Amino acid sequence: MAVTIQDIAERAGVSRGTVDRALNQRGRVNPEVADRVLRLADEMGYVPKHRKYETKKENLRLGIVTQLSKSSFMLEVNRGIHKAMAELAEMGIQVLLRESVSVDEQEQLAMIDELTAEGIQGLALMPVDCEGVREKINELTEEKKIPVVTFNSDIVGTKRNCFVGMDNKRSGQTAAGLMGMLTGGVGKIMVITGFFSSNVNNSRVDGFVGELKKSFPGLEAAGVQCSFDDDREVEKIIKSAMQSIPGINGLFLVSAGQKGIERAFRSLELERRPYTIIYDLTPENTDLLERDMADFLIDQDEYVQGYEPLHILADLILKKKEIQDEYRYTDINIKTKYNI
Repeated sequence: MAVTIQDIAERAGVSRGTVDRALNQRGRVNPEVADRVLRLADEMGYVPKHRKYETKKENLRLGIVTQLSKSSFMLEVNRGIHKAMAELAEMGIQVLLRESVSVDEQEQLAMIDELTAEGIQGLALMPVDCEGVREKINELTEEKKIPVVTFNSDIVGTKRNCFVGMDNKRSGQTAAGLMGMLTGGVGKIMVITGFFSSNVNNSRVDGFVGELKKSFPGLEAAGVQCSFDDDREVEKIIKSAMQSIPGINGLFLVSAGQKGIERAFRSLELERRPYTIIYDLTPENTDLLERDMADFLIDQDEYVQGYEPLHILADLILKKKEIQDEYRYTDINIKTKYNI
């Protein structure tokens, strides 16, 4: 029986995503871990290979729809998408990409309808969490028999085939644990989300606030404000909160707009800034860590989120390969200025 990435991951005691990055030399893997993975792969007789499909379907079309396409976290997601597109193109599989810069229900529904009209046989989707998209997914999977894989963000109440992405609620709980350690479990935390319509943002906030109540009763969520992923809004929210709410000693930013953090801190001329936790390993956020404008960064392995869904759909359609795991969670990676 052929050795799989999962076999290597279990032997090495790491995730499938870590093994995939090490084998494909995509970086962001501890050198010692990468060496162990490569050694085990060799010892176990792993034979790397591109996915090959028995039938070359020149007319097979897959669709993929994203949102927040200009956000910094999408850089790695898009790199994964385009890598998968290139590999599938070699197999004669066409991928039609539609990108939205915002979180807009009607725009996303129009994109899905457009792709359906162009004859796609499978859809990878970053869904807007709303009833219209929920109904559209169920129409695709139940009536049109078009499989749907959600990624980065998920949506409940649908017949989608599987989800690829981070366990966002668990990541929020992780952030709460980190904040508890930073603050000693005492104080007030300002929470800034991107969009209240985002399942990703809401899950992170729910996990964070729930864990604070459960494990850190001395920590209080001082409020949850929406920034629309705009750094100017992030700056305004932080300045307003710090000036009007006494005792804020923590800041949890669950989405984009991180540039506003430093501007707010410098404008306020704080003697000591609040402890700060942010998301996504982008160059700008790495810079914030290096210059002590943030304490922890939670990275969600965006490349895998972009890469895996298209291959899952191709396997499902061409190989009739059943999906074993409804949830394919990526790593929750905690970064500081010392390990970036």
